[in-house]
Amino acid sequence: MTGDAIIDKRADRRAFVSALLAGTPDALVVSGLGSASYDVFAAGDRDSNYYLWGAMGGAAAIGLGLALAQPDKPVVVITGDGEQLMGIGTLGTIAVKQPKNLTIVVLDNGHFGETGMQRSHSGLGADLVVIAKGFGIAEAWSVDRVDQAPDVARRINAREGAAFVQVLIEAGETPRVLPPRDGPFIKNRFRSALGLAPF
Repeated sequence: MTGDAIIDKRADRRAFVSALLAGTPDALVVSGLGSASYDVFAAGDRDSNYYLWGAMGGAAAIGLGLALAQPDKPVVVITGDGEQLMGIGTLGTIAVKQPKNLTIVVLDNGHFGETGMQRSHSGLGADLVVIAKGFGIAEAWSVDRVDQAPDVARRINAREGAAFVQVLIEAGETPRVLPPRDGPFIKNRFRSALGLAPF
């Protein structure tokens, strides 16, 4: 397969996220900084979205803590390959804890989109699915089409074990749709959605 054929096979990121979230209306969503948060917000703002504006490498760790604290709710982390690579060791902790309600969804364009589109490790040959499985997340796989989003959504809703999904996406620039930037507002709105008092 040629390099062009691989590029042609990649999914539209925003369409995939929109379809995924449409199929997971009850999920608690943690979005990694940058484009992943823009995609989640563009799909429709909701109180159960926790947008990260910083903390690069922290999305999966926050998702893990949330999944352990809220075991009866599906939790999905939607982030990019660069952000996940920054916190790659968290996958090992997820594998050890094995929360049944946690799914990590990595939108992988093989680039660091927020810092100038330098090629990331996954764009240079690192296989994130193999890495996730190596850490011990048995349910790890790749998708590359928007019409696969409902299958991923069903897996999220089922809460049948920790999962890792690599979504191979196009590397093009998508218009920014910015979520709220007020950290205390995002935190307290999210807490209220869980029935917890703000602080």
